[in-house]
Parts: sequence; C-alpha cells; structure tokens
Amino acid sequence: QVQLVESGGGLVQAGGSLRLSCAASGRTFSSDAMGWFRQPPGKEREFVAAINWNGGSTAYADSVKGRFTISRDNAKNTVYLQMNSLKPEDTAVYYCAASGSIASIRKRLDDYNYWGQGTQVTISS
Repeated sequence: QVQLVESGGGLVQAGGSLRLSCAASGRTFSSDAMGWFRQPPGKEREFVAAINWNGGSTAYADSVKGRFTISRDNAKNTVYLQMNSLKPEDTAVYYCAASGSIASIRKRLDDYNYWGQGTQVTISS
C-alpha cells in the first residue's frame, strides 16, 4: 500500500521557521515529480511548491517564493519543505503529493495521484 506521511507541522510565531517532511512508502517516487500544497481555513487547496524527479528543478507559488525551499532525498524516498519567515497567512493544512507518473514540475492538483493525510501549520501573530 502506497503511503505518504507528513510530519513537522505545529504552532510557531510569525517570523519563525518549520521544516516539513514527507516520507513515502510502498513504492519509490525517485522518478516522479513531488509537490506541496496547502489548504487554508475555509479556502481551496492551493499549490505551494514542486520539485522534479532529481531535484534539479523547483517551482514556487508567488506567496512563498524566497521564504520556502523544497528539496528531496531520493535515497530516503522523502521530500522536504523548509519554511522560513512564516506569516499568519501561511496557516493551513499542508499536504505532500507525488505524481506517480510524471517526472517534470507540475503545479496542478490533478497531476498528482498520491496524497498524504496533511499536517497542520499554525502561525500566530
């Protein structure tokens, strides 16, 4: 059974940092694009960051560019999201996703076939 398990969420003050991890099991995703999405309270799920199969290419939402960094360790089948200079508007449930079939960068929810259960990130002002 394929599973993506996020960890590292929590409550931090504005200006602080968090590092999210997403560990995959059940199959390897070393040939697939992976991404992070988030769903703020009362809003739709939105793209945050994506990384191609070997980590050589990344993409970010404008709202997080320069503050968040996505990376991956294919040997560990794990993807990370380093979040710095956090703002209250970053408060959301953060989801890890794996395409399952596409190696290059993808930003659309529909391009991802595997999803984690989500981890809550809350930023206090």
